[in-house]
Amino acid sequence: MDLPVELFPLSWHVISALLTLAALAVSARGIDWRALLASGMRLNLAFGLAVVMALLWSLRAGVLPGLNLHLFGAMAACLLLGPRLALFALSLSLCGVAANGAIEWAAWPINFVVMVLVPVMLAHAIRRAVEWLLPAHFFVFVFVMAFAGSGLVVLAGGAFATALLALAGAYPWWKLASEYLPYFLLLGFSEAWIGGAVTTMFVVYKPEWVAAFDDRRYLGRP
Repeated sequence: MDLPVELFPLSWHVISALLTLAALAVSARGIDWRALLASGMRLNLAFGLAVVMALLWSLRAGVLPGLNLHLFGAMAACLLLGPRLALFALSLSLCGVAANGAIEWAAWPINFVVMVLVPVMLAHAIRRAVEWLLPAHFFVFVFVMAFAGSGLVVLAGGAFATALLALAGAYPWWKLASEYLPYFLLLGFSEAWIGGAVTTMFVVYKPEWVAAFDDRRYLGRP
């Protein structure tokens, strides 16, 4: 979303910074760093995803400050890396965007909350809901979790960003509802196809690279 610092009061940035520190600290405690550093594959995948997302986030469309649109990548990152490592990979992407000058460093925490933390939490919640409500089937993983889940994350994330901008008084409700929120429907379709296709490609050719995919659960392998 590339939210500028001036759209929000100082208190919002402070709260966002505290949420960012808390989320990264909790996630860091849940990651086996020794195993991650020992596994060149997992580490390379995380860095590769961070670079790709930084490039994709640099390709954005928008008219007014903060009303930019770009892919999220949260569901694909969550399925490939797991939610904890996905937070760190996407935070590196956000650092790349900030280093490129697309966002201000002072606005990094609130952009982290909107572009990384909330989408990853939504992606993880959708994954858990699908695993709980639907049978463990390969096509459920691909079409419901990867394809549909990617689109749902964008729609829910767009609604959250819209509500945040409105509550902060950055833009009036009617302007956001007519000139911003509807475009997330189109973005959701794009995210669903791209995120779903990327996840499916990894599941087919490199299933061991997909943290959320279990051969025994989805393919019935011993």
